[in-house]
Amino acid sequence: MPNTKLAKLLNDNGVQYVCENHIETVTAQYTAEATHTKGKEMAKSVILLLDGTPAMFVVPSPLRIDQDSIRAEMGASEVRMVDEGELADLFPDCETGAMPPFGNLYGMEVYVHEDLAEDDRIAFNAGSHHEIIRLSYDDFESLVHPTVGDYTT
Repeated sequence: MPNTKLAKLLNDNGVQYVCENHIETVTAQYTAEATHTKGKEMAKSVILLLDGTPAMFVVPSPLRIDQDSIRAEMGASEVRMVDEGELADLFPDCETGAMPPFGNLYGMEVYVHEDLAEDDRIAFNAGSHHEIIRLSYDDFESLVHPTVGDYTT
């Protein structure tokens, strides 16, 4: 079962989704492999501080965030990844590093990679390292209203 906030949002909005258990994994790439999901459809959430304000960047699992281009694009003077302690504070109902791509549930802006926006369906951590959710990208977009761009190297 996905974390309570996420399950409530999906269920209250009548979103059709599938929740799947899998062996415990520690990276999005391993999760994609364990769940037989194409890497380009497995969304990973990366949290950056933009001048001290947390923002969520959602990218396909094989890609890496480009902090320099984000700094330039966002006009931020300082961009850095949050550390594990900060993640635990920002996402108290999720296992560290397994947050779903619904930053709006945690009061932050969400930026999604353009490749994910082209997929019919996406998969992502459901708040734990042993469970994913699959749903349509259109449903994700209608609930999150992310800004779409390239944010990767």
